[in-house]
Amino acid sequence: MSNDPRTPVLNVIETLSDQYLQGKVKAVKLAMMSLLSGGHLLLEDIPGLGKTTLALALAHALGLSFGRIQCTSDLLPSDITGLSIFDREKSQFNFIKGPVFNNLLLADEINRAMPKTQSALLEAMEEHRVTIEGKTYRLPDPFMVIATQNPVEQVGTYPLPESQLDRFLITTGIGYPPEAMEKKIIQSGSIREGIREIKPLISREELLRARQAIREEVQLSDKIITYIYRLVAATREHPMLLAGISTRGAISLAEIARSHAFLDGRDHVIPEDIKALYLPVCAHRLIMRLENEALDRKEILLSLLEENPVPLV
Repeated sequence: MSNDPRTPVLNVIETLSDQYLQGKVKAVKLAMMSLLSGGHLLLEDIPGLGKTTLALALAHALGLSFGRIQCTSDLLPSDITGLSIFDREKSQFNFIKGPVFNNLLLADEINRAMPKTQSALLEAMEEHRVTIEGKTYRLPDPFMVIATQNPVEQVGTYPLPESQLDRFLITTGIGYPPEAMEKKIIQSGSIREGIREIKPLISREELLRARQAIREEVQLSDKIITYIYRLVAATREHPMLLAGISTRGAISLAEIARSHAFLDGRDHVIPEDIKALYLPVCAHRLIMRLENEALDRKEILLSLLEENPVPLV
């Protein structure tokens, strides 16, 4: 085990980015930061760019238990959480755990599930537990949901409510790979088989040690806290927005900024950490006024970054 808790984490990011998910280093890094911060990741992009492949590669590289849900309109909440089945021989009900009882849960095309089914994930994502038939079950630690959705297609989809979007720490896309890289992928074909052969690159103990180091060693100064507050408060007063960033969103920005500083080898958060994560943490949490729905949320956040001066630390 390395003495530096960053080393195994950086090894995961470098190996996946260089060997298996070339051109997706930003998405890989954001996924790792979400996990280190105890949050969840929503991947929004068109089909065929590697959203599911990213989740599979991360699960194999981390050596964590993995569950997958292919969301459809007929998916039931019990298909996610599990259900009790009557054992005739013992004359008792036995609880059969669903896929949510894994360290990493992939909810593929989450917006194809009906709202009632989507809501089955709310308690799990916020409390890291599920309550079924009056009994509460703890989820494994670490626990992370990676959900995917196609932001373009609307037929047969159920938009995620604001309360569920707020549970996602980060929203990001995958994007098209660079030309040379895409040509190489076209020539070699799908990389899914290679993904399944990835050996664990980090132990659970090393992962938890990194999370502990972030909580205990990476500091937030008063000036940084004030900077975060100014940025989230500005969204609440913006004329184009019906509702701005909640307190949960502000906490999320602070927590993942710690992870960003940790990966950069610092024991304190600087304004550049906040600026780098302001859009992926906050854009999906904004609620636009009806007449402004067509506007780009990221452009609004960029303007707020320009309007709020960076503090001297």
